[in-house]
Amino acid sequence: MKMNKVAILALAAIPLMLTGCTANASSTTGSAATLNYGLWDANQLPAYTQCATDFHAANPDITVNVEQLGWDDYWKKINTGFVSGENYDVFTSHLANFPEFALNSQILPLDDYIKADGVDINAYQPGLADLWKGKDGKQYGLPKDFDTIAMFYNKQLTDTAGLTADQLGSLTWNPTDGGTYEKAIAHLTVDKNGVRGDEAGFDKNNVATYGIWMENSGGADGQTQWSFLAHTTGWDETNGAWGDKYNFNDPKFQATIDWWYSLVEKGYMPSFEAQTGIGWSDQLTAGKVAMASNGSWMTGAVFAAKNATFTPAIAPTPTGPSGKRASMFNGLADNIWAGTKNPDQAWKWVKYLGSAACQSVVAKAAVVFPAIPAATDEAIAAFKAKGIDVSAFTTQVKDKTTFLYAITDHRSAVSALLTPAMEAIMSGKAKASSLSAVNDQVNALFK
Repeated sequence: MKMNKVAILALAAIPLMLTGCTANASSTTGSAATLNYGLWDANQLPAYTQCATDFHAANPDITVNVEQLGWDDYWKKINTGFVSGENYDVFTSHLANFPEFALNSQILPLDDYIKADGVDINAYQPGLADLWKGKDGKQYGLPKDFDTIAMFYNKQLTDTAGLTADQLGSLTWNPTDGGTYEKAIAHLTVDKNGVRGDEAGFDKNNVATYGIWMENSGGADGQTQWSFLAHTTGWDETNGAWGDKYNFNDPKFQATIDWWYSLVEKGYMPSFEAQTGIGWSDQLTAGKVAMASNGSWMTGAVFAAKNATFTPAIAPTPTGPSGKRASMFNGLADNIWAGTKNPDQAWKWVKYLGSAACQSVVAKAAVVFPAIPAATDEAIAAFKAKGIDVSAFTTQVKDKTTFLYAITDHRSAVSALLTPAMEAIMSGKAKASSLSAVNDQVNALFK
């Protein structure tokens, strides 16, 4: 689950201690050990609470205290803990942060443990384990889940517009005229007089329902915003895993961003200022937007909002110039803090989190897709039991149309440069061509 893309439902800290009392660092008494484990997603808290209980039953000398904090507080605690020396023994990590943790030796490599215990690193969905290899070639995490991107939509609005599920599932896109994807977005946009975006007399300055939502500028990765479009043009963000060259100066990428902003100019998508601080899923539920691209981790929250005027549904991302769809293939893993007093016990817990036993528990919760294929299938079945068809997300894996999250040095600095540049474009203050100069600044970081 991507950082800029994650709509975490719990914004306040909600600590849950399974046994014992609150502690900032692990404690050891004889052969017994207490581990502190952190995660940010409240939706996954019950499943990992159960995993901790099951793990303690099998390893009675190891107690796991689970704490869940909202996204901002969570990363603040972890980064502060690296400095203070009081941190989680094990914590759910993100690809936006992991490279710097590894480069700064703040987390432990797992290779010796993996070899000693014979853990099959190929047991996960293809490509996921590679995401957690450091620049030094060492493995820093075992995949726990994965996510892809699709289009959430309000079925009442698409039905009223005369767009069927089959039509929404077979949209095409290109950066020149937007293809049938733009046609659908235009038709789903309605002004306050009831005139649609593709009809004469449409008032783009007084829109009642937008066809598509923005959800910020996308920053340096555009996971839920534009990456699934740009990658169908043949564009790649970097020159490979742990690359040293970014490609925001590529005309194909800039054409994609220019097209994306054109939706604002035409009134089909809210302006950057209009969407700032507003949750896209709330707008979808309220009928203020008909369709929104976002990640699989939001499925449970969106479908839980179903009501008399909102029936959620999901369509796959549009097919682009390549003739295929595309979706960022992201996934989470757990890191072991380098300062833990109980590295061996922490490894046992990480190994369990990456096992079929724990991932099966997570699968049955129908919140995310676990990384082990059999558990992925269990999750699909659990979603189906709730009446939710998640094939729009899983088809990207089945059809091999995913691309990996870009991992390089200097990710924080890259984001610091790209985010304001993208915000300027999406605010109408700059053109996508301005990214060429920013790209020079980004690539200078690697020299």
